[in-house]
Amino acid sequence: MNVSLNWLNDHLDLSHMSLQEIDDLLTFAGVEVEGIASKGVPSEKIVVAQVKSAEQHPDADKLKVCMVDAGEDELRQIVCGAKNYKVGDKAPCALPGADLGGGFMIKEGKLRGVASLGMLCAAGEIGMTDVEDGLMILPKDSEIGKPLQEIFDADTIIEVEVTPNRPDLLSHTGMARELAALAGIDRKKPEIPAAETSGAGDLIKLNATDSCPYYTAVKISGVKVTESPEWLKTKLEAIGLRPINNVVDITNYALHELGHPLHAFDAAKVEGALDIRMAAKGEKFKALDEEEYTLDAEDVVISDASGKALALGGIMGGLDSGVTESTTDIILESAYFTPSKIRRSSRRLALSSDSSYRFERGSDPQAVLTSSAFAAKLITELAGGKIEGATAVAGEVPVLTGTVDLDTAKLDQLMGGSISLADAEGILTRLGLEKLEGSSWKIPSYRLDLPRHIDLVEEIARVHGLDNVPSRFTGTFAHESEVDSAYDYQMSLRKTLTGLGFYETQTIKLIAERSTDATVAQMDTALPARPLQDGDIVRVALPLSEDHAIMRPSLTPGLVATAARNIRQGVKSLRFFEIGRQFRNAGGGKAKDIEADSLALLMGGDSDPSGWSSNSKAIDAFDIKAVIESLLPNRLVQFSPREREGFILSADILCEGKPVGAFAQLSPAKCRELGSNTPIYLAELELKKCQQLGTGATQVDELPQFPGSSRDAAMEAPVSMPNADIEKAVKKHNEMLLVSYACFDLFTDPTGEKLPADKKSIAYTFHYRSPERTMKAKEVDDAHQKLLAHLAKTLPITFR
Repeated sequence: MNVSLNWLNDHLDLSHMSLQEIDDLLTFAGVEVEGIASKGVPSEKIVVAQVKSAEQHPDADKLKVCMVDAGEDELRQIVCGAKNYKVGDKAPCALPGADLGGGFMIKEGKLRGVASLGMLCAAGEIGMTDVEDGLMILPKDSEIGKPLQEIFDADTIIEVEVTPNRPDLLSHTGMARELAALAGIDRKKPEIPAAETSGAGDLIKLNATDSCPYYTAVKISGVKVTESPEWLKTKLEAIGLRPINNVVDITNYALHELGHPLHAFDAAKVEGALDIRMAAKGEKFKALDEEEYTLDAEDVVISDASGKALALGGIMGGLDSGVTESTTDIILESAYFTPSKIRRSSRRLALSSDSSYRFERGSDPQAVLTSSAFAAKLITELAGGKIEGATAVAGEVPVLTGTVDLDTAKLDQLMGGSISLADAEGILTRLGLEKLEGSSWKIPSYRLDLPRHIDLVEEIARVHGLDNVPSRFTGTFAHESEVDSAYDYQMSLRKTLTGLGFYETQTIKLIAERSTDATVAQMDTALPARPLQDGDIVRVALPLSEDHAIMRPSLTPGLVATAARNIRQGVKSLRFFEIGRQFRNAGGGKAKDIEADSLALLMGGDSDPSGWSSNSKAIDAFDIKAVIESLLPNRLVQFSPREREGFILSADILCEGKPVGAFAQLSPAKCRELGSNTPIYLAELELKKCQQLGTGATQVDELPQFPGSSRDAAMEAPVSMPNADIEKAVKKHNEMLLVSYACFDLFTDPTGEKLPADKKSIAYTFHYRSPERTMKAKEVDDAHQKLLAHLAKTLPITFR
C-alpha cells in the first residue's frame, strides 16, 4: 500500500521525525517498509515558461523551433515535438543543468542541426501525473520564470507491506493511528457527522445475510458530476490512483482515508430496491473493467427489481450502473461482507480490487455507517446535491471483538520487568483499546487480531521495542555438529569450484528410469558414473510422469541434461557441478534405503577461450583429475581403470588408495547426440569420504635446508599397463630419500617401426633429498638403482 506523507500530516505532525526515523519506527514494529520515494518537481531549474513563437523545423516535419520566455533577459530557443500547445501557452521549461532524475541531465545541444537550449516538458517528465498527451499546460496566471517547486508541493510516498492480520493499517487513518501509538504523539481525528438511520424500506432487500450480514444505502439527488478539485486529485495521484470524476474520486478518497470500501450507483439505472442476493449458477456479469464474468451460486451480487446484477458484492461494480457525467442522482452503498466469501469469489474469478483486498482480510464492521456519512458529506460539498432522508439499513452489525484480560504476571515475566504496568496500559490505550474494570480491556472493532491475552502482551512488546526487553539468557559455546561441519565443507567445495570456473546446477531428484538403462538411454540423459547393482533403484509408488519415476541413484544424468541444454545455446566450455543427495537401496532393498550426499562434476569442450594469440585445446581427463586434486589438497589422487557399460573410458577414483568415487568418459556417439564434437567427462565423489580425507589438521613441511638431486628413468612397459601401477610400486618401495616423482614423457608407436605396437615408453623424473645433510652422488645413485630394481622386479617393464 502507498502512504502519502503529506496525507498523513493531515492526521498528525511528523515534522520532527526524519524519513529514516519513520522507516525504523514502522519496521521494528512489524510493518515492513518496502520503499520510500519522493514525488514532485525534481529540480529548481524547472521553471514556468511562455511560448512566444513556434516555427516549423527546417529539417523535420514533426518538430518546431520555439522561442520561449523563461523569465530571463532574452528569449530562449527550444526545439519541441509536442503538438498540444499553441503560442501564448505556458509550460514547464527545464533549463540547462536541470536533473530530471535517473541521471537525465538537460544540456544545450542540437536537434537535427538546430540549437535547442533547454526542454519544454510533459507532466510525467518532471515527476507529475500526465493528464494529456504532450506538454503540461500551466494556468494562464502562472508567473513566468517561477520555479515549479514553489508552485507544486513535493510529497514522499512510503510503500508498506501490510500483513493479512492487520487490515486496520490499510488506510491513512489506520497508519496515522499506528504511528501516533508508536511515537507517543497526538493525532487529529477526522470530523465525521453522525448518520441518521432508518429501516431498509423500499431501498434495500437483503437476501444473502451469510455473505452480507449488514448493508446500508443512502440516496443523494441533484449531484453534478464534474472534475474533482485540485486538492482531491493531488491526494489520489500521489498514491498512484487516476482521478475519474468527483463522485468516484470521493469514494476512493474515503477508502484510502478511512479504510472501508464504498460504491456509488447511478440511481437512474436502478429499478426498484437494491437486492443483495446470491448469484444464479452461470449468471453473467459485466464489471467496470469491461470484462464479462460467469458467476457461481457462491458469489454475492447486488441487483435491482429487474434481476440484473449491478455489482459483484465486495469486489467490483458493474459497467452499466456506474456513475457518469450524465448522472444526477446516486445511491451510495456501504456494507460489510463476509471475508471468506469475498476471498473465494475473488480467487475463483481472478478478479481483485482495492475493495476485495480489504474485505477479504476483514474490514471494520463499525466503519460501515461512518464511511458512508463521511463520503455523503463530501459529495454534497463537492458535487452539490441533497441527502434524501436517513440512511437505509438492513441486517445487523457483526460483533467480532470483545474483551480480553491482560495477564499482568505473564506480562512481567515475558517483558523481564522492563516496563511498568502503567506504561503498558498507556500503550494499549494509545492503540485504541479501552480499559474496563480490573484487568479487562475492550478490543476496538478494527483490531480483529487481538482475541487472546498473549496478543496484548505482544502489542505492548512491539510498541515498547523488543530491543528494550532484556535477554534472560547469555550465549553459550556449542560444539560444531556433524551437520554443521558437513555444511561448511560443502560450502568450501562450492567456493573452490566456482573459483575454478565451474557453474553450480540444481536438478530435480526424480528422473526417468531409462536414464539407468544402457539399452534405452536417450539424448539429454546419461548412465550413473557409479554402476548400479540389482535392486539398487528406488521407485516412486505413484509417479507424476515417466520422467519422474525413480529417485535418482546418481547426479550425473541431471548434469548431462544440463550440459545438453547449454550446448544447444552455443556454450563452448562445459564446467558444471552439483552437490546433492542420491538414493539407492542397500543390498537390493533388503535393508533401509541409502541416502548419501555426492558431488558430481562434468567437464567438456574448450579448456580456455581461443583468441588471436593462442588456440584453445579440448578439455581432457587430466583436467578433471586436476580439479579433484584441488578439492583434496596434499592427497594422492589416482584413477584405477574399471570397465563400465555405457562409457568409453571409466575408472574408480582413489584417494590415498581408498575409493572415493567414480570417473567416466561419454562415448563419442553420446557426445554427438548431445551436440558436442569434443569429449565429455564425468566424475562423482562421495562427500562423506572426501570430507574425512580432505579436512582436519594439515601438516606443513619446512623449507628444505639441504639441496636435492634428480635422476631420470625411461622404461618400456605394456601399452595396457596403467600409470597407477607405477605410482603404487614407487610408493610401496618407501625410499626415505625420495621426496617427489612425476611422469614427464609418454611415447607410443602404433606402426611398430620405432617401438613395438603393444609397448609404450614412459619417462619419469625422481627427486632425492636428505633432511640431515647434503648428499653425495653415490648416495643418490644407490637409492635410485634400488628403486629401479624394485620397479623391474614388481612390474613387467624394462629400462631403456
